[in-house]
Parts: sequence; C-alpha cells; structure tokens
Amino acid sequence: MSPFWTRARHLDRAPFLSARAAIVRGVRDWFHGQGFTEVEPQALALSPGAEVHVDAFESDGRYLHTSPEFAMKKLLAAGEEKIFFLGKCWRRGETSPLHAEEFTMLEWYRAGADYELVMNDCVELARVTARAASASTLRWRERECNPFFEPLIWQAQEAFKYFAGIDLAATLVADGPANRDALAAQVNDNPDFQDRVAPIRADESDTWSDIFSKLVTLDVEPQLGWDKLAFLTEYPAPQAALARRCAHDARFAERFELYACGVELANGFGELTDPVEQRARLIEAMAEKQKRYGKSWPIDEDFLAALAYMPPASGAALGLDRLVMLASGARHINDVLWSPIPKPPA
Repeated sequence: MSPFWTRARHLDRAPFLSARAAIVRGVRDWFHGQGFTEVEPQALALSPGAEVHVDAFESDGRYLHTSPEFAMKKLLAAGEEKIFFLGKCWRRGETSPLHAEEFTMLEWYRAGADYELVMNDCVELARVTARAASASTLRWRERECNPFFEPLIWQAQEAFKYFAGIDLAATLVADGPANRDALAAQVNDNPDFQDRVAPIRADESDTWSDIFSKLVTLDVEPQLGWDKLAFLTEYPAPQAALARRCAHDARFAERFELYACGVELANGFGELTDPVEQRARLIEAMAEKQKRYGKSWPIDEDFLAALAYMPPASGAALGLDRLVMLASGARHINDVLWSPIPKPPA
C-alpha cells in the first residue's frame, strides 16, 4: 500500500478526514454549550491506569497514559465540576481495524451527577456526530444503527440471560471473589454452546473473568446496537474496578458500555470515591496483571489521596476514532487518522 501522504491515497481518505474534522468541531461545540471546561492533563503519568489486560508505553519510570482518568479525578477533587478531555492516549500492542496504539479519547466527568445523565450525554454525542458527518445512520460492515431512535438499555444480567442463557447473579456474592466454578458449569453443561461453529468452553486455566469475557465477546456484544444504540449496564462488580457498587445490589456496579452495530464505543461509571475500597481493587488488579503478564503498574498514591476530596461524580470515556468510523462509513481505523501510525522497520 502506498504511503498515506501520496496524493492518490490521501484523496481516497479525504471524505473520512473531512468528516472527522467536522465531528471534532461539533463535539467541542456541544461540550462548550453544556458548560464544560476542556482540560489538558499531561500525557506522562506515574501510573497509567487500572486495567489488567492493557499494556502501556514506558520511559524512565513514567508511562504514556492509557486514559487521563486519574488526572481528571484529581481535578474534580481540586474543585472542577464539569470537565472534558479530547486528546491522545496510548495502548501498546492494540492493532486491528478498530484499534490503534495511539488513538483519540473523548473523556468527560460531571460532579454530583448520576451516571444515567452521562449515558444521556453519550446518546447526544452520537447524534451530534451523525449530524456533523451528514449521516442518518452509523454503519459498520453489514450493520446499521440509527442514533436518533431511543436507545435500548440492557442490565448485564438480563443480557447474559437473553443472549447466552447464563445466570450471572448466581455466580456472584456481595463481598468476596466471584464463583468461577458456578459460571464454568453453566457454560460447559450447556449443549447450545458446544454445537456452534466456534463453541465456548471454560478451560481449567480460565478465571471467572476469562469466562465472562468469552461470553461477552462471542454472545453478547455482537447482538448490541442493531438498528438503535444499546447500553449494557450494571456490570458485575469484579468487572468494574473504578465504579461504585449499585445501591440496590452490591454484586453489581454502576458501569455501562455503549454499543452501535456490535461495536463498543464508550465505557462509563458512577465513580468510586472510597479510597480504601479503591486501593484494594487496584492491588487486586495489579496482582492479576503481574500473574498474567509478569509486570504491573505502580499504585498512584496521589490519586488515592485525592479520592478523599473528590465529590460524587460520574464520567465516561469514548473512542472518538471509532465513532468517526461509524459515522463516515470508514472500513479501518487508519482511514480516519490524519497520519496513520508507522510500522517499525523489520
């Protein structure tokens, strides 16, 4: 393939890049119209996040952030109330038609707000994006989704029951580890899982989280966001390390994900502000990271100290490149990047 800067290739990508520019303008205008302040956290961090399965670029004991989440929550502790970030994040090794190691994140927080309000923000942003791109629908491969329809909202336990025949609640307790064997038995004893072209099995080495991820990836996510936007809400608490537990059922947490055309677009939380519980979750996550990958990230003590001063809040992170792809009809994330990431020499 010719370099992105050749006239012919740039001409092929020009409609996608034009849509991107219009969408970025529209998104910023929307946030400013809602009274948000745009913030610019530094990209270098002492700890890049809390994710077990995400890798980060490291230099001299610091990391390029995988998300500005910790820094933005510190700003909430400092007194900011409605803030958004539109800028670059980095995740090492993430390369696919929907992933790039350097990508654009849209992340925002509302102090004093329930996470349902942030879910509404996501819907409005999808509509802003479609209008900016002069698109009536979002598209990915053979699927279409109309963001102007009212979205569907699935609680995780409802979606797992409907799409996978799994009783998630039966594998969870309010305090303590999830019951791996109970979830494995539901998968391995279900003939429907074994009769498919790509059967699901819970292997001996799989943790509860591994089995959950298989079910989400193969059974649940592909069914979400057809015709209209869809939210998957109230994730099991073990899958929501930075979210507060649901008041009505502590086995689940105030986490949601937004889907269109089977593609995950956004991830949001009713934010956990208890520094004691947050420390325990970070320690658990980094222990699992060390076990799986032989490395972990340091705990951000400054972040934990700030949580004691952070007000109740909700926030979300949205992959802007993906949203541009779906609004413009792009086939690959490189179509919507102004200068696609170069491959290292062989």
